[in-house]
Amino acid sequence: MRVKNKSIIVTGSGGGIGEGIARRLAGEGAHVIVNDINSAMGEKVVSEIRAAGGDASFFAADVTKSADVKALVDAAVTRYGKLDVMVNNAGWTHRNRPALEVSEEEFDKCFAVNMKSIYLSTIHAVPAFRANKGGSFINIASTAGVRPRPGLTWYNGSKGAVITTSKSLAAEFGPDNIRVNCINPVFNPDTGLSAEFAGGPVDEARRAKFLATIPLGRFSTSLDVANAALYLSSDEAAFISGVCIEVDGARCV
Repeated sequence: MRVKNKSIIVTGSGGGIGEGIARRLAGEGAHVIVNDINSAMGEKVVSEIRAAGGDASFFAADVTKSADVKALVDAAVTRYGKLDVMVNNAGWTHRNRPALEVSEEEFDKCFAVNMKSIYLSTIHAVPAFRANKGGSFINIASTAGVRPRPGLTWYNGSKGAVITTSKSLAAEFGPDNIRVNCINPVFNPDTGLSAEFAGGPVDEARRAKFLATIPLGRFSTSLDVANAALYLSSDEAAFISGVCIEVDGARCV
C-alpha cells in the first residue's frame, strides 16, 4: 500500500483521467475525496471504489470558486484529520479551431478551470499542508504546454502557465516541505473532451493522425497517468519537486 492512510483530494474525478487517478490511489490505501461538479458521476465513482474495498467520499465543488475550494479542503481535513495530497485534475478546453475564432467567454473559462483553480487550491490547501508539516500538489498539465500545436492556442497557453507556476510554487514552498509537480498527458481519445481537442468526432482518420505522432505506438490511458500520480503521491517521491512527468509515449510533434 504505497499511499496508505494518506488523505488525497482529486478534482474533476467523476470520470476520465481523474476517475482513474482516484481509483488507483484508493486501491493503494489512500482516503480519497472524489470531487466533481457532477454529483451523480462523482457518487458513482465513490460507490465503485468502496465496492472494490477502497475508501472514498464525494464532495461537490466548482474549482473556479474560492468558497467551494475552501470547503473542499476543509472537508478533507474534517473527514480524515489532515490533507496530504491535492491532485488538481479538473480541466477544460475550447474546441480546436483558429485562435481568432475562440470567444472571450471560452478563453475566460479555459483559464478559470485550468489555471485559476491552481491559484485557489494553493490559497486554501497550503495552510492545511503547513498544519500537517508538509504536503504535495500534483497538477495535471499537458504535453500541449511544452509542445503546442495550432488550433488549441489558448488551451496550450493555460497549460504552459500551469507548468511554469508549478515550478515557481515548488521553489517557494519547498521550505514548508510542500512539493509541487506536474503530469503532462498526451491525447487520449477516450476522455470526455477528446472531440474538443480533435476538432470534431474522433473517427478512425483522426485517431490515426494523432497516433502517428506517438513513437510508443498507442494512446495514453487514465491508468498511465494514475500510475504517475501514485508515484508523486507516495513517499518514494519525497525529494521530487518542481518537475513535469510527461506521460506521452515520447510524442515528437
